[in-house]
Amino acid sequence: MNPQQRLAEMGLSLPPAPPPVASYVPYLQIGEMVYISGQLPMREGTLAFTGKVGGDLSLEQGAECARAAVLNALAQVAAAVGGLEHIRRIVRLGVFVNSAPGFTDQAKVANGASDLLAAVFGEAGKHVRAAVGVNELPLNAPVEVEMIAQVAS
Repeated sequence: MNPQQRLAEMGLSLPPAPPPVASYVPYLQIGEMVYISGQLPMREGTLAFTGKVGGDLSLEQGAECARAAVLNALAQVAAAVGGLEHIRRIVRLGVFVNSAPGFTDQAKVANGASDLLAAVFGEAGKHVRAAVGVNELPLNAPVEVEMIAQVAS
């Protein structure tokens, strides 16, 4: 079963790759590595949620935002290389969580993205990761995800 089919089996689909919201490129490919700029939990051009996880949003809503953001990251990789089937491995995720004071479950929020990648790509979806709590994110987004993927040459 290919990654598109796994997404469909989970009731998900790959969104169109979102355009940048500032002065940067959404991805950069160097050899077999594709570097994805930070992706927000955008759905159809708007943020799915806004605010701080652990304050304005629950842990579960934060994990949902991480899933939405990583789907956008996958859309960027697909745009870069012509489809998800060209991904050999997800190498690294950086997950930034707009955290309310005292919120310390950033890793559980990041699991929303990590678990989705493992479900879609199996062992090749398991990756190294950083989950970091931050004071603010662009557009008051709850989560931002950056990714590095290895693709077929």
